[in-house]
Amino acid sequence: MTPAAEVHGLRVSYDGVEVLKGIDMSVASGEIRVIMGGSGSGKSALLRQMLALEYPAAGTVRLLGQDIFALRGRARVELRKKIGVAFQSGALFSSMTVGENVMLPLREHARLDENTMHIMMRLKLDFVNLTGCEDLTPSQLSGGMTKRAALARAIVMDPRLLFLDEPSAGLDPVVSASLDELILRLREATGMTIIVVTHELESAFKIADRISVLDRGEMLVTGSIDEVRASANERVQALLNRRVQRLELNPEEYLKELTGQRQVRRVN
Repeated sequence: MTPAAEVHGLRVSYDGVEVLKGIDMSVASGEIRVIMGGSGSGKSALLRQMLALEYPAAGTVRLLGQDIFALRGRARVELRKKIGVAFQSGALFSSMTVGENVMLPLREHARLDENTMHIMMRLKLDFVNLTGCEDLTPSQLSGGMTKRAALARAIVMDPRLLFLDEPSAGLDPVVSASLDELILRLREATGMTIIVVTHELESAFKIADRISVLDRGEMLVTGSIDEVRASANERVQALLNRRVQRLELNPEEYLKELTGQRQVRRVN
C-alpha cells in the first residue's frame, strides 16, 4: 500500500542556518504518527514543508502518493481538499461564528446547498462534543473548546490525511486527555491517517502508533512507543527524561560560536 506521507532527503535553511538536515520519514495509511521534539528541534519547520507552506533547499514530500512541490494550480488545490489541518492556536476567524468557521472549507471548496452544509457542520461539532455551539463566537470558547472547533473545521470535508499542530498545548491535563481520546476515536471511526506534531510526552505515548523524534534538525529515531522508550540514543533519553542539556565552551570557543564559526557541543 502506498504510504500516506513520505519525506525524502528534506533540507531546510533559514538565513544560512540549516534547520532540517536530510529528513527521511514514511507514514503508513491509517497510522497515527507523532512527530516529537523539544523547542527548536525542527518539528514546526517539518510541518510547514509537509503542508507546502514553504519550499525546501532539497528533498521531496509526497502526500497521498503525489509530490506536493511538483503540483501547481488546480492540481495542488485538489490534493489539499483531501488534507485537513488544525493549527496550534486554532486559527478561528473572530468575525465568524463557530458554525461559520467550520463551514468555511465547504463554502470554499464544495458545491453544496446551504442545508447540506449546515448538516455536515453540526455532525462534525457533535463529533467533537460541541453540540449546540454553532452560534457562539470564538471569543466565547475556552481553550479546549477552541481546539475542538478547529478540529471540527479540519475534518468537515472528511480528509484522508489530517495534520494536528500541538493539539494539547496550553490545556490542563483533564482537557488534554479528553482531546487525546477524541483523536483516537476519530481514527477508529474514519480510518484516516493522522500526523501529530507535539512536545507533550504523555499525549504522544497515549495516541501514537509510531513516534518520530527530531532534535536539532535531525531524525534521531522512529519506532513504536516501546522502541522509542528503549532507544540508546542519549539525546532521545534526554528528551524523554527531561534532562537539561548544558553547554561546554571556553571564552575563545564562545567567540567563535557568536561569529558563526563553531557549533556548540552539548552534553547530557
